[in-house]
Amino acid sequence: MIIVIDALNKHLFGSVLEDMFRLRGRVFGGRLGWDVTIEDGKEIDDFDNLDPAYVVGLDDNGNVVSAVRALQTTGPHMLSDVFHAILDGEAPLRSATMWESTRFCVDTQRLTRGKDRNSVSYATCELMIGSLEFARRSGIKDIVTVMDPVMDRVLKRSNNAPYGYVGKTVPMGKVPALAALLDCTEERINNVREFAGIEHDVFLTEEEALKLLIHSKSTAKMPLDTTTATTPANRDHKPLSSLEKYFVEQMRAAKTEEEVKSVLDLIEALSDSFSPEQRQTLRQTPWALANEA
Repeated sequence: MIIVIDALNKHLFGSVLEDMFRLRGRVFGGRLGWDVTIEDGKEIDDFDNLDPAYVVGLDDNGNVVSAVRALQTTGPHMLSDVFHAILDGEAPLRSATMWESTRFCVDTQRLTRGKDRNSVSYATCELMIGSLEFARRSGIKDIVTVMDPVMDRVLKRSNNAPYGYVGKTVPMGKVPALAALLDCTEERINNVREFAGIEHDVFLTEEEALKLLIHSKSTAKMPLDTTTATTPANRDHKPLSSLEKYFVEQMRAAKTEEEVKSVLDLIEALSDSFSPEQRQTLRQTPWALANEA
C-alpha cells in the first residue's frame, strides 16, 4: 500500500517519516555503507529540507517497508550536488519534466522471500509502480535515479530496465553508484505490474492511510482496561473530518501527559456540539494515539 507524503500533508504523517528515515539509516548507512549522516538512527540530508515528495510503502499493519524520494532537477539535487563524479564532467540534468529519484530502499529485515504481499519482491515492485504512477500523474516524463549495480539488476529483472545511463559508475561506500534513466510511460508501468501480478490500485487515500495508522497503533497499544477504550478508533470506514484530523495532529505532537490531557479536555469541551456517534469517534481517535508508547 502506497502513500505520497509531501509539504502539504507531512504534518499528518510525522511518525511515518520518522520510520522511513530510520529505514534509510539501516540501508544506506549500514548495509550499503554510504557516507551519510546518521543521527538517532535516522538518515536525513540537506535535500530532505527542500520539501521533496516521498513515495512510501506500508504493510497491512502500517509499518514502513519501502520508500523513495522524488526531487525536482531544476534546483539542487543529488546527481548535480553530491554524486557529480558520476557525471564525469558532463553538465547536470535539469528539466521541468524530469525528476530525480533517490534513496530507494526496502526493509529486507521485516519482509520475506518469495513474491507474496509481505515479500521483498512485492514491496519493491509496488514501490516502483507507485513512484512511476505518481510521477506520470504529476506530468513528469522521465526519472533519473542514482543507485547501485544490484538495484540496476533488480530493475532489469522486474521488466523495468533503464532506457539509458548517465556518466560513469563510481565507488560509493561498500558498493559502486551509477545513474540510470527511466521513462514514466504506461507501458513501463504495465510491464512491472505484469511481472509482479499487481493489478489493483496501489495507492491509499490520505484518509485511508490515517485510519490504518490509527488502527494499527490502537491494536498494538490498547490498554487491558477497556472501560476507557473498548474498540479500535475510527473503524467505520468513513472519511476523517477536518476536526478529527486536527485532533490526530495535536495528539501526535503531545509530548507529556499534561499535553495529552489538554487535547482530551478540548474534545470534552466541544463534545456537546456533536451527535453521540461523533462523540464516540472523537473520543476513540485520540485515545488510540494517547496509548502509543
